[in-house]
Amino acid sequence: MKILFLPDNFPPEVNALASRTYEHCARWVQQGAAVTVITCAPNYPQGRVYPGYRNRLYQTETMAGIRVVRVWSYIVPNAGVVKRVIDHLSFAVNGFIAGLFHRSDILIASTPHFFPIFTACALSIVTRRPWIFEVRDLWTDSIMAVGVMRRNLIIRLLEKVEHFLYWHADCIVVVSPAFKEHIARRGIEPDKIQIVTNGVDREQFAPKTLDSALADKLGLSGKFVFAYIGTHGMAHGLDFVLRAAAKITDPRIHFLFIGDGAEKAALRKLAAELGLSNVTMLDPVPREDVEKYLGLSEVALVPLRRAETFLTVIPSKIFEATSMLKPILLGVDGQARSIVERYDAGLFFEPEDEASFLDAVNKLANDGALLVRLKAGCEKLATSYDRNALADAMLDVLKDVVRKRASRSWWRATRD
Repeated sequence: MKILFLPDNFPPEVNALASRTYEHCARWVQQGAAVTVITCAPNYPQGRVYPGYRNRLYQTETMAGIRVVRVWSYIVPNAGVVKRVIDHLSFAVNGFIAGLFHRSDILIASTPHFFPIFTACALSIVTRRPWIFEVRDLWTDSIMAVGVMRRNLIIRLLEKVEHFLYWHADCIVVVSPAFKEHIARRGIEPDKIQIVTNGVDREQFAPKTLDSALADKLGLSGKFVFAYIGTHGMAHGLDFVLRAAAKITDPRIHFLFIGDGAEKAALRKLAAELGLSNVTMLDPVPREDVEKYLGLSEVALVPLRRAETFLTVIPSKIFEATSMLKPILLGVDGQARSIVERYDAGLFFEPEDEASFLDAVNKLANDGALLVRLKAGCEKLATSYDRNALADAMLDVLKDVVRKRASRSWWRATRD
């Protein structure tokens, strides 16, 4: 089977979309599929092309058996709505043109970026191939949840476009049961919606011994470290964490932030204004080094802002951390909380509630027996969300969609 995937992010970028897409595609290649990924020059989130790459009109490479086609796009940092829209739109247009020259049996596009979904839909119409709408983010709901835009005429128009894309897709793959319920309530046939949750490459994110040299270099030796590794965006509420960290007097407790995003500069400024000595903020690290830095921590921090939309979200950070036996300090209610508490793999705090956060931090830093128990829960959770098994399940979905489309085409041909 020939698969064409159109993600706006792909390794060496390290966000959740890039990781999920790469790990699924690599697994599909192992299972005998021919996979082509059309993406852009790696630049997220700083808006600078990574070393070794250029923002060319068209370039190709091979990664883990995946044919990667990179097209030109208008590159800007992950800040500023208008320029980012132009960025995503330029990729969508050039991705469509490139897609016309690549034969495939099925097309896939994934949120959170909106315009590449149009690209997959348009290519499906032109090439008469089925397409999958992978929903990793309820796009319009997330825009309102982080305060970028209130419900207005533009949001209502986007919701209509979103509904059309749901309707037109041959299949919708979502990452949580709540997403399926949400989309079904909008009038989409439930049987059309398949659930393939996020997961973890257990081989990559295996438990590791502490890198003592790195810990010494960063001044973390002897510290009880809470680590946040990922996008520093409007949705994550990291300013709340910094303000709460200012109230902590225990000299052992330390917070490590690694990554970049729209809020990174503001967070650095806030940390300086608060005079925080218990916070270290680093730039993004290469994908292959993420587990080394996560290994410096005792606990993984996974927060989001308080918003009803985020009750449906299951952050992928949960799976990577638990695979390395790092208990979760979770500030996300709903689906994510249900999973972490089901496996007893971490502690929940009420999002943006300082007293709840500080109480959970204190318990994790001072209760050794609790940590041992939670690490056992981490092992169980990670085993249940092995990325290879989930990728195989999604490949089965793709094969079923191709088979159904072929059957309908055969039926039409016989009738004619």
